[in-house]
Amino acid sequence: MNLDTLNTIADIKAMDHASGAAVNGAFVLKKKANKKAKNDSTYLSLEYGDRTGNFHCFCFGDNPLYSRIESIDEGSPVFVSLTTGVYQGRFSPRLTETRILTEDEMANPEVSGRLVETCVENPDTLWEDFQQFVDEIEHEGLRTTVRLAIGEIEAGFRSTPAAVAMHHAYRHGLLEHTVHMARNCKALLPFYTEVDSSLAMAGLLLHDIGKVIEYEGELSVSKSKTGILQGHVVLGYRMARKAGMIAKLDPILLERLEHIILSHQGELEWGAAAMAATPEAVFVSMIDNLDARMGMVQYALRHRNEDKKFSDYLPGLKAPLLTEPLPSLEINPDDLQDTLGI
Repeated sequence: MNLDTLNTIADIKAMDHASGAAVNGAFVLKKKANKKAKNDSTYLSLEYGDRTGNFHCFCFGDNPLYSRIESIDEGSPVFVSLTTGVYQGRFSPRLTETRILTEDEMANPEVSGRLVETCVENPDTLWEDFQQFVDEIEHEGLRTTVRLAIGEIEAGFRSTPAAVAMHHAYRHGLLEHTVHMARNCKALLPFYTEVDSSLAMAGLLLHDIGKVIEYEGELSVSKSKTGILQGHVVLGYRMARKAGMIAKLDPILLERLEHIILSHQGELEWGAAAMAATPEAVFVSMIDNLDARMGMVQYALRHRNEDKKFSDYLPGLKAPLLTEPLPSLEINPDDLQDTLGI
């Protein structure tokens, strides 16, 4: 495999899709589903990804690659050749070759480094910021509880995505999401004196720790068996409770901390175990929702298609996002005079 001929997904998306160009890439087969068309023909719905983004495509039953792709597991690193194309106005490439990457190829950091999308910010800097937020928790019992809970899962917490698909769904995404929330928390606390700052920050820093257990996979993330059966809200509640009991945290304070984790999803239909019913829980839930939605916005803007004004439909926003840059609003005095006729 010649590295010089490999294209990233960002490279491919920047091409003229209607040109029928032949391109190669090293990707991860993130999702694969057998489906049936209206005419009863079968096809595979596929999602490929690398560190620059992802794309969807289809492989129909008459494609010679159909049986080969059907035998490749989700999460596998693959070499892919495709021909660019457009169907109903959307990028729709046709696969012409694929195979699983060899162990020797994966041992090459230039290849493996292409495969996994990571957060934009430096993860080491994010971790330093996270630790600083922990140190700034004034209440000793809450500070100790957070340190104990994170101490057991530090490696996973630093690398785990914040979601499979919705927001911050890339390596270090959970750390990035949590630090962004903590920055918002620190900025907003002065406006809401009813909120206990130590309790709010402790609950915020621990709100999603169950995702370290809920998700699994190195190249492609999916929910673990435990994640499916219990979910990150319950898992996080248990982890925080264990840490709080070891820290001998006051039972009333521990209950309030647990409630933040149990209610942070905001709505029961979104996965919350309870509706937010304390000032700190409402505060954390709102910040979580804000950063999750803005994370979707930031991701869509980073991966905008120069030829389109809108992103694809974003389920989390229930709408496509306008990604067209805002025009300059600076006013030229000469133009203003012409407009006013002076």
